Amino acid sequence: MRFAATADAYDLFMGRYSVHLAPSFVDFAYVSPGQRVLDVGCGPGALTTELVKRLGASLVAAVDPAEQFVAAAAERHPGVEVQVAAAERLPFSAGEFDAALAQLVVHFMEHPVQGLAEMARVTRDGGTVAACVWDHAGQQSPLAPFWDTVQKLDPTAPDESRLAGGHQGHLTELLSEAALTDVVEEAIPVRVEHDSFVEWWEPFTLGVGPAGAYLTSIDLDRQAAVRAGCLAMLGSGPFTIQARVWAARGYVNPS
Repeated sequence: MRFAATADAYDLFMGRYSVHLAPSFVDFAYVSPGQRVLDVGCGPGALTTELVKRLGASLVAAVDPAEQFVAAAAERHPGVEVQVAAAERLPFSAGEFDAALAQLVVHFMEHPVQGLAEMARVTRDGGTVAACVWDHAGQQSPLAPFWDTVQKLDPTAPDESRLAGGHQGHLTELLSEAALTDVVEEAIPVRVEHDSFVEWWEPFTLGVGPAGAYLTSIDLDRQAAVRAGCLAMLGSGPFTIQARVWAARGYVNPS
């Protein structure tokens, strides 16, 4: 899936959660000083920011298929090599990186196993490939209140529970199919406080991702019904969204 939303819209919608997730995900991937690391599906750069903080811009590269996200990530991270590219077709030679990471990306890859295999190709022998995805199937994503309300109003509506990697064990399967070895999968919690319901709700109206696309595709009366259902569930605020991702890491041809 290629996002058409602006970088600012993405920041408001999903970036507010991505920045909280990034430090824990980088820890999980065992990124360490001196390594050269690739951020696959970087978006406007939430994970890129954390990598630059730890490694310095010269040791970080990033790709995303959306030109507007690449432009934003490059502007925000001078010195980082940022290119327009899909995970399935990475513009790098074999073994260029010590690690390749994909945060909240696998479920949007056109061909997840191919994308993960490409990440492995550009990672040196013994290096790490790591990915994480919201626990959509377990209703532990930041979008769970939205999709729960939508399903109650329209049981035929699509949600994100069937996306790749979105249930326990699936990332392990995908990394294993991509020939990664010694794969380990863990749950990483993410906790984000919201000052008000309006602050939580408004980004859904920007049309970002499957949730935003669904909301903007229905008529105003149904939009109002979804909003009312979410408000009844969450209250006017403040409140805390407690979510988690499934994260998995594996190794490339370990010796």
